[in-house]
Amino acid sequence: MERSELFAFLAIALGIAAFFDLRSRRIPNWLNLSIIVASVTFYIVTRGFEGLLFSVEGMFVGLGIMLVPYLMGGMGAGDAKLMAAVGSILGPKGVIVAILYTVIIGGIYAIILLLWHGQFKETFVRYKTTLFSFFYTKKLVYIAPSADAGKPLLCYGLAIALGTLISVCFPLI
Repeated sequence: MERSELFAFLAIALGIAAFFDLRSRRIPNWLNLSIIVASVTFYIVTRGFEGLLFSVEGMFVGLGIMLVPYLMGGMGAGDAKLMAAVGSILGPKGVIVAILYTVIIGGIYAIILLLWHGQFKETFVRYKTTLFSFFYTKKLVYIAPSADAGKPLLCYGLAIALGTLISVCFPLI
């Protein structure tokens, strides 16, 4: 398997992950594990021990960065594991770029969802009020959404897929 085939594998795997996330709000462990095993194997065969380190470092960087939003309740464990799988293919530097693009895509996706569900104005006012109160009081006060506001569900696997594919097509480094 050549590097271009590995990226084709990544694109297909990300498409499958986005499909599962949109359909069932879950990214299967078998998919994430398959990506990791295939990429680690590829890099061991093509680069030896150096390839193993490249893949494993990327995996841990991807997981480590996405562990923070997971622990804060901002995303599911499958999303964090998917970024670990992405890191096992792209390596440590590549996964950081993928995460940057993913965050941008995720933000745009969240704004679109808020607009779609008619919750953008209320959310904007809540966060603006929180920010201004923090600057004036130096205390962070959480303002809860109104009781009738449903929380639109963000399938972050889609943002990871799009952000990663963009990072592969338009790398920053």
